[in-house]
Amino acid sequence: MQSFDTVIIGAGAAGLFCAGIAGQRGLKVLVLDHSEKVAEKIRISGGGRANFTNRDLDPRAPQRHFISDNPNFCRSALSRYTPQQFIALVQRHGIAFHEKHKGQLFCDRSAEDLIQMLLRECEAGGVTRWQPCGVQAIRHTAQGYEIDTAQGTVTARSVVVATGGLSIPKIGATDFGYRIARQFGLKLVEPRPALVPLTFDGQAWAPYAQLAGLALPVQIETGTKKARMAFDEDLLFTHRGLSGPAVLQISSYWQPGTPLWVNLAPGVDLGAALARAKASSRKLVANELATLVPSRLADAWAGQDVAWQRPVNEATDKALAALAARLERWELLPSGSEGYRKAEVTAGGVDTRELSSQTLESRQPGLYFVGEVVDVTGWLGGYNFQWAWASGHACAMALPGPATPAA
Repeated sequence: MQSFDTVIIGAGAAGLFCAGIAGQRGLKVLVLDHSEKVAEKIRISGGGRANFTNRDLDPRAPQRHFISDNPNFCRSALSRYTPQQFIALVQRHGIAFHEKHKGQLFCDRSAEDLIQMLLRECEAGGVTRWQPCGVQAIRHTAQGYEIDTAQGTVTARSVVVATGGLSIPKIGATDFGYRIARQFGLKLVEPRPALVPLTFDGQAWAPYAQLAGLALPVQIETGTKKARMAFDEDLLFTHRGLSGPAVLQISSYWQPGTPLWVNLAPGVDLGAALARAKASSRKLVANELATLVPSRLADAWAGQDVAWQRPVNEATDKALAALAARLERWELLPSGSEGYRKAEVTAGGVDTRELSSQTLESRQPGLYFVGEVVDVTGWLGGYNFQWAWASGHACAMALPGPATPAA
């Protein structure tokens, strides 16, 4: 029976990063994953270029960009391993990158460069990897843990669960991490799809399905008073509903049964613009509106009311004001989301109240949880990868050092 200082289950971003650091600390590390390929979520992220961090993350208040039932939990790890530290690692490996939008950093060439960097870091630490190799059972013993795998039983002083969430099952996502948490009596925050497109009732959505493929900048919001959340991002119409960065961001905050409000022309006073047009133009309302918003959107909105299907100079002030108000605060009630199939991440997971914010160790001694399996979910834009790096680093630095042979 082979023995290791630590066994890390999951060869994704958090697991590989944790393994490399632990190995370079001198620990004997084994990484297990049931998939043939490592880090598939990195490989497909950012259009294949991996949005690997966000330089705008504020180490003094990192929780501003993350949601959790225990929102301050992530502060410790994120403040101790910052985007600048990960950027320095990327630069040491000679990986070219660029900033695309709002602090989002992407590889210039390919996400594969980032995966190879993580594997080289593991090699530098002498990390052993078994793939594909499923885990059948984990038992706590007086010496640590016994793990039954497809390649036999191994022992370890500690176990790190880095198995991710339920999002994108086609690349191997499972509930394994949650099952391990339950096995050892740890509580979960109910998992749910996050950073996910939203869908609408087919009949209600019919007038807007024709807009599929249309993208435009909007302000989107949900919630009221202290619970209000808003984003200024791009919106994308689809055949079944709405997507794009604006909707992915708001989806993490949206609660089923509650509405969204969308300003389809942020920064424009539509009421004043249409009033000016009425005084000087004989064009159709839709044609005037098309100078302010995309023409397909203008046609779709003007077609919803006969009062808007006439020359702008013949439209009533009331009708034009109603049109402007509708576009500036379009109220929508999603019927649901595209689910884990299209979700970029999983919100919820292992309750952070069961974990140490300093070490990521659970109440079960020697059992750690890092990355997406934990109830910490970042905004779109590299924040979730930074949580993978930061939580993996905090865990790796806290793992018990190599066992010393008896005298």
